[in-house]
Amino acid sequence: MFSRQVTDQITLRLALPFYAEPLFRLTDENRGYLRRWLPWLDAVTEVDQTRRFLVAQLDRFAKGDALCVLIFWEHELIGVAGFHTIDATNQIGTIGYWLAEAFTGRGIMTHVVQSLIDVGQQYYWLQRFEIRCAVDNHASRAIPERLGFKLEGVLQRAEKIYGRWHDMAVYALLRSPPR
Repeated sequence: MFSRQVTDQITLRLALPFYAEPLFRLTDENRGYLRRWLPWLDAVTEVDQTRRFLVAQLDRFAKGDALCVLIFWEHELIGVAGFHTIDATNQIGTIGYWLAEAFTGRGIMTHVVQSLIDVGQQYYWLQRFEIRCAVDNHASRAIPERLGFKLEGVLQRAEKIYGRWHDMAVYALLRSPPR
């Protein structure tokens, strides 16, 4: 099983169906906080939907198309992150993430994303990392900005969340490809 110690307190673990119940519970407890930025929340109303998501993510991981990890603070599940897509041909990884409200503002996600970049380079040979965030989601945008990503532009009306359009800021970080 994939597990990666990020700091003394932060561990990343492969998102396995085994974690469906605690992940659903975390999602449900943070539903109000997350709803502003995540369009899929209303479609996840029971544990089996979370389990099906985790099974699908495991399948995508096995194919090398994605990597979904769960974030643990000490031994408590606090969020999700990973590569939504891995384009092996062009060596591009698209990173996404969310964190329980009680754990925001501590720099946790910055450490997690940096660790994903390291994994992407070491195991997937990625040379380009992308993060897309709603323009108004300042907390989410702060992460790529802290890590030296370049704002490449804004996609207008790129995501519709519960009837409201959001412009998306597109960030990229380039690394030297392996020889």
